[in-house]
Amino acid sequence: MTDKHSGSLGDKVEKGVQGGTSRRDFLQGTLAMAGTALASSVGAPAIAAQTKPKRPNLVFFFGEGQRADALSISGNKILKTPNHDRIGREGVHFKNAFCTNALCAPARATTLTGMYSRSTGALSNEHLRVPLPADIPIFTDLLREQGYEVAILGKVHVRNGVEERKWDYYFGHNNPGNDYANPFFKEGRKGEVGPEKRYSNVYPDDLTVDRALAWLDEDRGDKPFCLLVWFVAPHEPFFRPRRHLDLYNGLPIPKPATFDDDLKGYPGKPPSFGAGTNKIGTTSTHVAVGSLEGLTKDYYAGLVAVDENIGRVFSYLEKKNILDDTAIVQGSDHGYFLGEWRLFDKRLMHEPSIRVPLQIRYPKRIPAGTVREEMVLDIDLAPTFLDLAGIPIPAHMQGKSVIPLAKKADPNFRQEWLYEYYEYPNPENVAVHRGIRTDRYKLIHYYKDEPEAFELYDLQSDPQETQNLYGRPEHAALQQHLQERLAVLQAGVPERREAEGAKAS
Repeated sequence: MTDKHSGSLGDKVEKGVQGGTSRRDFLQGTLAMAGTALASSVGAPAIAAQTKPKRPNLVFFFGEGQRADALSISGNKILKTPNHDRIGREGVHFKNAFCTNALCAPARATTLTGMYSRSTGALSNEHLRVPLPADIPIFTDLLREQGYEVAILGKVHVRNGVEERKWDYYFGHNNPGNDYANPFFKEGRKGEVGPEKRYSNVYPDDLTVDRALAWLDEDRGDKPFCLLVWFVAPHEPFFRPRRHLDLYNGLPIPKPATFDDDLKGYPGKPPSFGAGTNKIGTTSTHVAVGSLEGLTKDYYAGLVAVDENIGRVFSYLEKKNILDDTAIVQGSDHGYFLGEWRLFDKRLMHEPSIRVPLQIRYPKRIPAGTVREEMVLDIDLAPTFLDLAGIPIPAHMQGKSVIPLAKKADPNFRQEWLYEYYEYPNPENVAVHRGIRTDRYKLIHYYKDEPEAFELYDLQSDPQETQNLYGRPEHAALQQHLQERLAVLQAGVPERREAEGAKAS
């Protein structure tokens, strides 16, 4: 079963193509109509606006490479994240949340637009100076049209840093990481973003939250706000704030069961898997990942600092008595390998890379202590924010709001989904691939390998993905079914070619 939004859009696009309209033209037309409809609603009679219930403020904490299990609420035995945990404990915690392209910039574009990478044209970390297509709204554009004040702070790292969009406040950087000792940011207001500036002797996420709290404290009358706080820690080189330099001293770090699989020739994995340079301790381009212990402890220490900064925002909202009037969402752009198969980084479709946290606190619509098992995706985030704000979800968005799941579980919410990774060559020499994941099975297709290669896993019996079932006669029917469904899913998502001007960037 395909997603309701992506399936219906795919059907419309196919009809448009048959009628002589290109996928790109059809999508752009759909977006234009959606924008016109939304714009026309802004001028609705004032009396109608007065009858609407008070809209919630929105706060979006977005992690950088935070794995789904990098939370104490998810059972992590080393990392303690009480402020992250509070969001899930007092709201809903999704146990099966995923990204659809495990790479910073495309994942962030998907989060903002509610669309797959192949539909936005933002496929990789390349072409960062080229804006997202102007005819694709991001969810904060739609919120602002409906009266919200919107701000983004921290690691933006998406096409052009979305500087061209209308932000009431902007304090961001458009790089994968930052200078942890002397960070750099651009600052702007009311749609105008100034030049980059360096700040001395301050941890970047601490400074981000300083500015976020200052913006929250400004007088905006009765207008609701949407605040995006996007952290840079624990991105490589994984520097810690001074207060945590000795955190985890003397604590042993367990070795993942597959850490030594390289010594066995990576059984069941294609040659391109082993050829990648994303291996702990043997890459000259990533000196910060010289050991499993050092990487893991630095990674966790960065997340402790993130947790503290989330706590600072909680404290402000409580002090101002607006905590329960504010919907708080916490997620991450992608996961991260911490030594599984001796890997670091992300990119691959294996579970540590694609699993992300997702938690939402808003007591007016979400009962405390809710836990859900349904598969939710990064394409669902933009529709979810619009749902929280009471704004109609445009038809072009390919995800769907997860808020209904907070009230009632729905085993049919999503039964399968598409993953695509595009960037090659890249710093780690990870091969391009695509795949399909259901609640039980996963098929990965390395379609440019020579010869092409596959991985097939039964995640119920093999959650560590160590037994590749592809090519085994007893799984031939399953293999064929997943390949057919992968083709259907891919065909159902319109493809937008490389953004105009990208080749010149």
